[in-house]
Amino acid sequence: MYTLKFTVQNTDPNSKARAGLLETDHGPIQTPIFMPVGTAGTVKAVHQRELKEDIHAQIILGNTYHLYLRPGLQVLENAGGLHKFNGWDKPILTDSGGYQIFSLAHKRKLTEEGAAFTSHIDGSKHFFTPESVMDIERTIGADIIMAFDECTPYPCEFKYAKDSMGMTHRWLDRCVKQFRSTEPKYGYNQELFPIVQGSVYKDLRIQSAEYIASKDCFGNAIGGLSVGEPAEDMYAMTEVVCNILPWEKPRYLMGVGTPVNILESIALGIDMFDCVMPTRNARHGLLFTKNGIINIKNEKWKNDFSPIDESSECFADQQYTKAYLRHLLQCGEILASQIASVHNLHFYLWLVGEARKRIMDGTFYEWKNKMVIQLNQRL
Repeated sequence: MYTLKFTVQNTDPNSKARAGLLETDHGPIQTPIFMPVGTAGTVKAVHQRELKEDIHAQIILGNTYHLYLRPGLQVLENAGGLHKFNGWDKPILTDSGGYQIFSLAHKRKLTEEGAAFTSHIDGSKHFFTPESVMDIERTIGADIIMAFDECTPYPCEFKYAKDSMGMTHRWLDRCVKQFRSTEPKYGYNQELFPIVQGSVYKDLRIQSAEYIASKDCFGNAIGGLSVGEPAEDMYAMTEVVCNILPWEKPRYLMGVGTPVNILESIALGIDMFDCVMPTRNARHGLLFTKNGIINIKNEKWKNDFSPIDESSECFADQQYTKAYLRHLLQCGEILASQIASVHNLHFYLWLVGEARKRIMDGTFYEWKNKMVIQLNQRL
């Protein structure tokens, strides 16, 4: 029935964590996995070669809203899709643009038909419908495409969350119909993930998870979290939803998060993650390591000539010192963003890769509990 394949290879005896294999026409993805965010067709400050060779990324994201506006669908179609356009030959996932439109609260209007919005670039008017978003994502050409939804803010009144969830479900019906009545454009297969909504209301999350599961798509996503709610609420909603979504299908927690968020969510049964945090924080000098968080701007690193991360196998971590990276950042040098971004993304991919190894050998839960203490430390 599905053109892609997902297999659960092992589960952790002391949690709901699982290790899996997601097979696409652009290659396999070992889960749990973190997906670097390539908003406009590029992961900021990082070469594709570095993504492959230093970071070991297996899949990256593209952003429907931004790619639709620039370079535009005609350019992407002329190129043969995003893979050909940006030179990335491994899997790609595209979001639907719903989150970006949600964040343009003063520039958009939602109706049953779709979302009218004003471009943040030139003020031009645009209109997304569930059908048009499926066509746009077909044109962009990602291996995994997301359904069009509304991401509710936090805090959010129950009535608004319920009404929004209902519209997201009705939009999903239209997405599924359009997706299943169209074909991929570039000779490889694509699959659709619907998105569970419901804010932090348990009964709404249950309703939404049941509805999303009934659509019988290849995989499923959880949206509307990591938007400002307490971490405890995010974990509670994730657990509720994971108990309902089909065990044999991949589960994607959208926009999450910190290293600790990722480990705790893996323990709840999540397989896939994305977040701008590793690259965004890198550009401000915050580095994630196995022993905690480094603010490389601090004076204490000025004369520290040790490698950025002695325990890391990443080339950048061994090639450059903490003092040098601090100097580059103080000077506003572009290389600072490159080095720090490669470091943070390498760490995130190491983290999910190590989690996978621990799930496979049955030691994940104890390791996770130890790591969450270390990862929260400020060095």
